Amino acid sequence: MAFRELIDDIDDVVFETLGDSALIEGRADPVLGMFAAPWKQPQFGKVHTGLREPRFEIRVKDSDGLSKGLRVTIDLPSPDGGGDYDLLQLEPGGDGLVALILRKRP
Repeated sequence: MAFRELIDDIDDVVFETLGDSALIEGRADPVLGMFAAPWKQPQFGKVHTGLREPRFEIRVKDSDGLSKGLRVTIDLPSPDGGGDYDLLQLEPGGDGLVALILRKRP
């Protein structure tokens, strides 16, 4: 089994177990990913992580056909950052994941 196939299997388990769900404009099915919101900045001890914009990390295979301006609806309670966002840009990480950089819709 190739390394990327092995990582894809691991990602399947991690995203299904720990992932957040989002509806992306133009897609019939929800996409699993990891959502991070800057106003909920994680802290490790007293060190801030420096997150600046809402991000939704998805797998490269789920990013086909995505483009700037699409609506992304994060399926979380509002206090946790759930709601509607505009997709500002896609940032491939080189690790099999793509960060969707988001802006909260008014």
